[in-house]
Amino acid sequence: MAGYIPQEIIDDILNKIDIIELISSYIPLKRAGRNFKALCPFHQEKTPSFMVSPDRQIYHCFGCNEGGNAFNFLMKYERLEFPEAVDILAKKTGVKLPEGKQDYKTVSINQQIYKVMELAAAFYQSNLNTLSASPAKSYLLKRGVKEETIKLFRLGFAFDKWDSLINYLRAKNTGLSLLEKAGLIIAKQGGGYYDRFRNRIIFPILDMKSRTIGFGARVLSGSSTGEDDSQAKYINSPETPLYIKGRNLYGLNNALEAIKELDFVVIVEGYLDCILPYQEGLHNIVASSGTALTYDQVRLLKRYTRNAVMVYDADAAGEMATLRSLDIFLEEGVNVKVVRLPSGFDPDLFVRKNGIEAFKKLIQSSSNLFDYKLNILRSCYNPNQIEGRVSIAQEMLVTINKFTNAILKSDYIKKLSQELEIKEEALLSELSKIKDYRSAVFGSDEANKRPIKINPTEKLLIKLMIEETNILNRLKQCLEPADFQDERSAKIVSIMFDLFSQGKNITPSNLINYLGPYQDLCGIISELTLLPDTSEEEKEKIINDCVCRIKKQSLKNKREHLHRQIKNAQHARDEELLRRLMLEFHQLTKSAKDFSLSK
Repeated sequence: MAGYIPQEIIDDILNKIDIIELISSYIPLKRAGRNFKALCPFHQEKTPSFMVSPDRQIYHCFGCNEGGNAFNFLMKYERLEFPEAVDILAKKTGVKLPEGKQDYKTVSINQQIYKVMELAAAFYQSNLNTLSASPAKSYLLKRGVKEETIKLFRLGFAFDKWDSLINYLRAKNTGLSLLEKAGLIIAKQGGGYYDRFRNRIIFPILDMKSRTIGFGARVLSGSSTGEDDSQAKYINSPETPLYIKGRNLYGLNNALEAIKELDFVVIVEGYLDCILPYQEGLHNIVASSGTALTYDQVRLLKRYTRNAVMVYDADAAGEMATLRSLDIFLEEGVNVKVVRLPSGFDPDLFVRKNGIEAFKKLIQSSSNLFDYKLNILRSCYNPNQIEGRVSIAQEMLVTINKFTNAILKSDYIKKLSQELEIKEEALLSELSKIKDYRSAVFGSDEANKRPIKINPTEKLLIKLMIEETNILNRLKQCLEPADFQDERSAKIVSIMFDLFSQGKNITPSNLINYLGPYQDLCGIISELTLLPDTSEEEKEKIINDCVCRIKKQSLKNKREHLHRQIKNAQHARDEELLRRLMLEFHQLTKSAKDFSLSK
């Protein structure tokens, strides 16, 4: 983006955006002294370690070390490219961006894949209205999918050929390597490529901006390409720079407004399980695309509601998928209920047979997590035998342990005691073992926090340089970036010295924006910024001590290096080189006296 937008415009956006307002629009923030805190949206934790500074316009998680400014947060949270984040924040702040088209060759790989995915989606969509696709179109219409719904969800068809998409996109000057990166084609062992999706109904997977990022595909039997009914009924795109399995939810782009308005989401498993209820008027519905829910998917939903209803197929696989997902909701602080469909039904079939109102009634009468899991476990283990009751209790205690509210835990322990006829004291004893076991194996939140390892002296001096940019001129007189032993420290100091020489404003937020390809340094800057301030009385002494230590260590390393070179020159009997090295060695020794800063 730096090639298209002057850096001063990017700085202007940063100076006008309020990071507290931005982040609080995604996650709830609580005041913590001068800063704000929250549970980190980027990793699982129970104790808040995500801090945001309104003064420095920086965020940092002391658990996973994610950190940065407003651009970094938006890119990470919404999974955006930098140009997209700039465009969004420019609109929020009223900053006008330069006009002019970008050269396609210099556009990011993600943007190129977005473009080719849209072309593929349009190709599949147009295919569905051809004569060759009549069996696929008939299948959808027989399943009750209306024409307007087909258009809304952009359903399509992949021809029963090996290279129909390849030929179409190559005619539009799209390279094969880009098609492979997009997951649309597969390389042959003997060379060449073929279409990934053939003779399948296509379900485009869209992101929150309704951009195509992947495809789900349902097979039609009887293809001429060698496929048969033994192959997988559904396949999805492989993971690509845009599409990562377990991070997206099918239909969320359409359901978002209804989820916000009704403050709950209905979660089903398959594409048609989502499409049919939506078509009939249940708009707050999404699908997990045939997989068990992940932490990322629950966190995605948590941005818009804290209430969920799971409706999975009434078979063993569906029930087990639901059970695996339930504890994730608890850990993420989402209230979850479960609908258990009649045997032999999935949401799609239930709506077609019984109507949408009957489906809505099932949702309204959904079971709470405790009752649902207990009923499933009773069907798996014999509650009339002591071994069965022990197995049920152990499984239920794992779930009860996820509740953070002590009153809820106590009530569910009492209820479990009554249901299984096991004393509360015994259950509490087993519950404590679960806690101890998890702490020993996985560690507590505090133990899992990974501070950034960097030379303490260098770390402290960089922190002071960020706090007191007026000392940079003095530091430049006695220190060089090469004096810092940690290459990350050296890179940060080098950037700060360069910005100072150019007369640039060096706030933590702006500094991060100048890191360019060194984005791994963002966490270091944000961590240093949010560490406790140094007292004014000790600041000058600490600066001098840090400079002295760094310089002495640098000189020591240089002398050791020269000493090795001198030995090599002596061994080689190179008198001229030896003379020059000895002179350099004596000059270094002479300069190693006092490195304190003069005011």
